[in-house]
Amino acid sequence: MATVVLVGTLDTKGAEYAWLRDRLRALGCDVVLVDAGTGPSEVDADVSAEEVARAGGATLQALRDAGDRGAAVTVMGEGAAAVLAGLERVDAVLAVGGSGGSSIAARAVRDLPIGLPKLIVSTMASGDVTPYVGAKDVTMMYSVVDIAGVNRVSRLILGNAAAAAAGMAKAHVPAPSAEERPLVGASMFGVTTPAVDAARERLDELGYEVLVFHATGAGGRALEGLVESGLLAGVLDLTTTELADDLVGGVLSAGPDRLTAAGRHGLPQVVAPGALDMVNFGPRETVPERFAGRNLYVHNPTVTLMRTTPDEMAELGRRVAAKLAAATGPTSLFIPLGGVSALDAPGLPFHDPKADEACFAAMEGAVETERLDLNINDPAFGRAMADRLHRMITEGSA
Repeated sequence: MATVVLVGTLDTKGAEYAWLRDRLRALGCDVVLVDAGTGPSEVDADVSAEEVARAGGATLQALRDAGDRGAAVTVMGEGAAAVLAGLERVDAVLAVGGSGGSSIAARAVRDLPIGLPKLIVSTMASGDVTPYVGAKDVTMMYSVVDIAGVNRVSRLILGNAAAAAAGMAKAHVPAPSAEERPLVGASMFGVTTPAVDAARERLDELGYEVLVFHATGAGGRALEGLVESGLLAGVLDLTTTELADDLVGGVLSAGPDRLTAAGRHGLPQVVAPGALDMVNFGPRETVPERFAGRNLYVHNPTVTLMRTTPDEMAELGRRVAAKLAAATGPTSLFIPLGGVSALDAPGLPFHDPKADEACFAAMEGAVETERLDLNINDPAFGRAMADRLHRMITEGSA
């Protein structure tokens, strides 16, 4: 029988969780109720609040005595995550709440594998859900009304949530078995698509399944998150453009931790400076005034690109070099001397060999490096990266 884990603050949402538990049982699921609240509750939980607090590194009484709601939310989120990690069976996780309950639930499910159903019914779901979803496959459902009792409206919303969780739990497919093709994660942008297509085709020939992530900030975070999940055999990080947005202040940053997960986990990775020649902004009128004199290219009505300068490229090279040098697993860097994107070639708007060389010189030598006299989008470049990654993966498994 499928098991749905309910994670919530039973001191404030006890009636709602009791109703959800009954509904899930009626739908044919086993239920594990985890209490992540810090106040007294009249609802019996399968995992008590004291156990959750202890798993988060504190005692329930200490949290109550401190009276610090923010600290309590943090501890109970960490504790709930630890509890979920230790459960024998989890086929889906369901939580309901406001900002605090949603924060606890988001932390609780953050480390769960991609593919395991995670549903949060929240009063916060009609706005920016980035803090709750992050780079994981978390489903957010807007509660419409506040989570304050079971009434004729909330009963409809919560009933749909229970049905969704039950359905997903029953259909949950475990992680791929060893018999399936090994997975490789690859990063791509519109201006590096031909290179990734060539690499993907070659990796397919070599027996891999390639998962491509669009380097739009969220895509980079998703790639890093998938590395953390342990599902990948290697990473072909051809498009590291999000680092340029992080450095200069573009709109597609994946944060400072981009390009670190594979190295931290010892996963084979082959990296290239794909699209480091550009920083991304929205429509032309949204580009900050301080960049008015820069080399700007209107990619389409909603995207404006800005060419990175030699100084910025040098700093990007240093940052890439530092990240790769810290890697604990096989790591290789490929440098395309003919340009790092489709716009970085002779006669095209971002062609700037001086800026490119500033980047290349700063990153070269940090790890095994190969310079190819090709534009990054030449098919031979993508195939060379694919062949190198295959060699690194097979040598590591030998």
